[in-house]
Amino acid sequence: MTRQPVRAAFLDRDGTLIEEVGYLSRVDQVALYPWSIDAIRLLNRAGLRVIVTTNQAGVARGYFSESAVHDVHRHVDAIVAAGGARVDAYYYCPHHPEGKVEAYTRVCECRKPGPGLVDRAVRELGIDPAQSFVVGDRWLDVQLARAVGARGVLVRTGYGVTEQGRPIPDVVAMPWPTI
Repeated sequence: MTRQPVRAAFLDRDGTLIEEVGYLSRVDQVALYPWSIDAIRLLNRAGLRVIVTTNQAGVARGYFSESAVHDVHRHVDAIVAAGGARVDAYYYCPHHPEGKVEAYTRVCECRKPGPGLVDRAVRELGIDPAQSFVVGDRWLDVQLARAVGARGVLVRTGYGVTEQGRPIPDVVAMPWPTI
């Protein structure tokens, strides 16, 4: 019996699912875009695993702790679940080469556009990157897609408008209109 490849949508967090606020450190700063839950629900219905991948350099810079990152992810999960959708996993990088917290100050493979976060999801969840895509508002999300052999989607939310002039991603998506 041949096992079907596990397809995934790797979604950036800040500026893609959540409105960009800079270094998001508290749950009261979380504001999902009006279309985020609908988009996640559609991905769920299409049979894709929904995986959030996010750089969280604020940990390395000493702006907030890893527990604050987990609190935000639990909060997002509650909001998404209340809307009838599901995020299957969250992967984040707390590192930055210019950090202030020694334990997190380093160059690593998990900081996007490095492939570490997707590689971990491949190992832990059996994802097939060639059957998946990466969605984000920064060029580094498109670079991540290319690094792992996935499709790259640049959204014109968050930093997406200013990032659009760079080399062409596989898809450029406009935000959903609000009615």
